[in-house]
Amino acid sequence: MLKKLVTLILVCLLAVSLASCGGSSTSGGSGSVQPILIGHEVALTGGSALWGEAEKNALDMEIEKINANGGVLGRPIEIKRYDNKADQTEAVNVANRLVADKVVAIIGPAQSGVAIAATSVTEPAKLILIGTTTTNEKVTVDDDGKLHPYNFRTTIIDPYQGLVAANFALNDLQSKRAATFIDIGSDYSQGLAQHFIDVYTAGGGTIVTQEAFRSEELDYRAQLGKIKDAGVDLVFMPTMQKEAGLAMKQARELGLDCHFLGGDAWASIELIELGGAATEGCFYVNLASLEDPVLKDWVEEYKTKWGKEPVMPNPVFAVDALYAIIAAIEGTGGTDPDKMAEYIANLKDLKVLTGHMSMEPDTHNPTGKSAVIETVKDGAFTFYKGIS
Repeated sequence: MLKKLVTLILVCLLAVSLASCGGSSTSGGSGSVQPILIGHEVALTGGSALWGEAEKNALDMEIEKINANGGVLGRPIEIKRYDNKADQTEAVNVANRLVADKVVAIIGPAQSGVAIAATSVTEPAKLILIGTTTTNEKVTVDDDGKLHPYNFRTTIIDPYQGLVAANFALNDLQSKRAATFIDIGSDYSQGLAQHFIDVYTAGGGTIVTQEAFRSEELDYRAQLGKIKDAGVDLVFMPTMQKEAGLAMKQARELGLDCHFLGGDAWASIELIELGGAATEGCFYVNLASLEDPVLKDWVEEYKTKWGKEPVMPNPVFAVDALYAIIAAIEGTGGTDPDKMAEYIANLKDLKVLTGHMSMEPDTHNPTGKSAVIETVKDGAFTFYKGIS
């Protein structure tokens, strides 16, 4: 009898212990508050890690403040973050992991081709994906122009960036004879070059030659020699910062005397570190600037917390994406993907980090976004002019 009583007491104590553990769990035990899981597809290693780290820091800083103020609908926000290495195959793997994690939306990726690859997983899963600096229009629409219902972006698209670059070349730099130099393994590079060419030639400029290289190539002297022989006044290089810095250095060594112009992917100190004095006076289109008055207080907050300036423009557009997701959760009262997607598609004048954002429901592109032209002066990036 005593043995049975002891056994019964032990069973009861075990049950109480398990119930107590369940009450503090984030997996739905009694009295628990489950966090809202938001995914972050980001490059934390490799050539794009500088931007990825800035995205990470910016989102962590914002979420810390949001959670300190009660979270969203009374629930804390939790980021599930994985390194996609800015690689398309890895992006698919990361997307599968985030689907398994049951996140309500994904912030990122930052690279257009990487985001397009991830869509093969997120679209069937009805998982919202908001690209940060994904400027290729095919992130939100397919080759036939059909809308991806769960894909969005928070930045300008390549047709606009190409328009800005071409008009700057024609009007500010007075360019008449240009060459393009692209990475044929990059959707971003090819797409942006074509948009530049369309506007530049329509405005009276002549594309004298088009040269290309393959990703990971580091010696461009043969192509640059052809550009020099063609007699150009400008080279448009919509490449990553590493290739652009090396190409400018090699071009100057060959005696190529012309303007160099690029896109937002140049916005890394690695451009100047690799290109050295050859980058002095080059220009590039950027999606946002540290000198934007709207971002002044936020930049100071970031510097205070992390001890350095944010590498632009990725972090501000990651925060904009976070605000859009939170607005959708609060606006719909939950995390139903269809309701959230419809809400984001119809955003009107949402206050975000970069100002105010509305969304075009037919394209899932934001309206009211502007661009800037920056240059390298005295070995540092410098704001040149704003484009609205």
